Order: sequence, then C-alpha cells, then structure tokens
Amino acid sequence: MAPLRFAANLAWLFQEEPTLGQRMEAASRAGFRAVELAFPYASDAPELRAAAERHGLEVVLLNTPPGNQEKGDMGLGAVPGRQPEFREAVALAVKYAKELKCPRIHLMAGRFPTGAKRDAASTEMEATFIENLKYAADILEQENLIGLLEPINNRISDPNYFLTTPQQAAAILEKVGRPSLKLELDIFHCQIMDGNLTQNLKTFFPIIGHIQIAQVPERHEPDSPGELNFRYLFQLLESMNYSGYIGCEYKPKGNTLDGLNWLFSYWEDHCV
Repeated sequence: MAPLRFAANLAWLFQEEPTLGQRMEAASRAGFRAVELAFPYASDAPELRAAAERHGLEVVLLNTPPGNQEKGDMGLGAVPGRQPEFREAVALAVKYAKELKCPRIHLMAGRFPTGAKRDAASTEMEATFIENLKYAADILEQENLIGLLEPINNRISDPNYFLTTPQQAAAILEKVGRPSLKLELDIFHCQIMDGNLTQNLKTFFPIIGHIQIAQVPERHEPDSPGELNFRYLFQLLESMNYSGYIGCEYKPKGNTLDGLNWLFSYWEDHCV
C-alpha cells in the first residue's frame, strides 16, 4: 500500500508567515510537497507559481472566489440571481489554476440569502447550483480540470451554508452527471453532520476527488484530543488505495511546526 500524500492548507497553516510565498517556503521546509491555496486572488499568479516551483511544491487545490465577504458571501454557486458573478468567479479560478498548474477547483456553493428559510429556498438554490455546475463542468472539461463540491457543516462552522452533507452533494452530482465534477470530503464536516465515517468513506469513495482533515470538535491537529481516531482512518484510506491528496485544513493549537509531530511520525513510519 502506498503512503498517503498530505497538502498544507495555507489559509490555515503557517499563519506565522505574512505572505503566501513565505508560507510556501515554510511548508516546504517542514517537508510538505503539496499545498492548498484556498483564495490566492490577492497575489499575482505568476509570482505564486514561481514560488511553488522554487520550493518544490505542487498546488493541488484552490477555491472559486467567494464573492463579497463583507456582505456575507461564501461562494456563489447556488445563490439565485448571481449566475453572472459565478461565471466570472469560475473564469478567474480557471485562470489561476492554469497558471499554478493546479488540477482541482472547489466550486463554492454559497449561503442562503439573509432571512430565507432553508426549506423554502432549497429547491431554487439546488436548481441554480445544478445550472451553474453544468456551465462550470463544460469549461473544466475543456481545460482538463476537476471541479469539487464540498459540504460544510451547518452546526458549528456555517449555519447558513447551502451544501451540508455528502449525501446532498452526491445527489446533486448525479443530477449534473459530469465526470469533471467530484466530491470534496472534509472529514471534519462529515463527522459533525453524519458520523459513520467508515461507511461514508466506503460509500462515497468512487466519487471522492479530494479529502481534508481536522480533529473534531475544536478543528485542531489530527492527534489533538477529540472524537476521531486518525491512525485508524489513515489505515482505512491506505487499505482503499486512496491516491489523492489529503488537505491539512485545521487550526494549529500553537505554532504550526510544533503541531506537526503527527505528520512527522506518519512519514517516519512510512519512510516518506
């Protein structure tokens, strides 16, 4: 069984460094060979690509621009009436992905409009999301890119987010029916919403395009106190021959480097 591959999410890790370029350098020094950039759009794409190459890093994931965060946006994919802005967001994400040689883009669904009731708004938002995903899939297929749908829990992290469970994401992916779209399974969110991780990983494994991790409930390092046994989960993913990346999207309890002993131990055990 091949060892698992880990990517540092630089929106969360190495926040001791002020710029993405410096975080890339820190991640490389720590031993990472891959990073997730989330929202790199305030930085110059060619400069980021040069930094990644200089530090021997592969950029494996970025998100579509979130919209106007000051007004509460967290993605536009499922937000009715914002289709033109979503298309602009996809175009910018594709531009960065091509420059950074990043093969995956998280197509952010977005939140329920302020004051909207979830049950009443869900049907329209799903229809909007399906419409937008079909549009995005056409572009992604042309560019040989993968689009990802990530459910985000609405119990701790974001009470108004539209896409909340892998079951909901899988149903939407089936309705869209495009091979360029996959499930991004964040184990932190999945545990909070549904638990049953062993069966969920097995059930959704055929459509998983990316995995992220953090301990539950505090979203700290995988070896911090919490609900999840990551040693078991890593063994499970190895046994399933998972060959994608695992994004480290957690809040370090202190200095990022000081909290990486769990990863150094994994690498040592697997001679990585």
